[in-house]
Amino acid sequence: MDTIWYAELNSPLGKLTLESDGKALTRIRLPEEEWEEDPAINRVRKPDLFKDAAAQLGAYFRGEAIDFDLELNPPGTPFQKMVWDLLREIPSGQTITYGELAIRTGNPKASRAVGAANGKNPIPIIIPCHRVIGSNGKLTGYAGGLEAKKKLLEIEKG
Repeated sequence: MDTIWYAELNSPLGKLTLESDGKALTRIRLPEEEWEEDPAINRVRKPDLFKDAAAQLGAYFRGEAIDFDLELNPPGTPFQKMVWDLLREIPSGQTITYGELAIRTGNPKASRAVGAANGKNPIPIIIPCHRVIGSNGKLTGYAGGLEAKKKLLEIEKG
């Protein structure tokens, strides 16, 4: 049986659930995110494991400019991981479109694939998928809901 270590963290978005494989952060579950418990997974609450993540997220939510410095291990395909690495290069407070992100992957026609990878991001906020917007400049889907996406962008703009 696999074990997932977790802790809960209060935030301006509501209660976040942080998860780890014991070595790295693997997921942040947003309050509005729907998910089901897997009975084959042993979930163990261990807040001490998440002290650095909690401190850095706390600074972020206070509006402090921060470059997250955490060990991450998001589960995903090589393409998804490439997209998530590119998301981490978007400066705080700035946004880009899915088309721009597709260009950064080296495949300008991959907007839909980029959107799908963005939507599968298991570590929102730290891997800032909220910084990607529609080509018309409007906010588009977000696992935590559009209000959460809007709030994150507002935090970053001060």
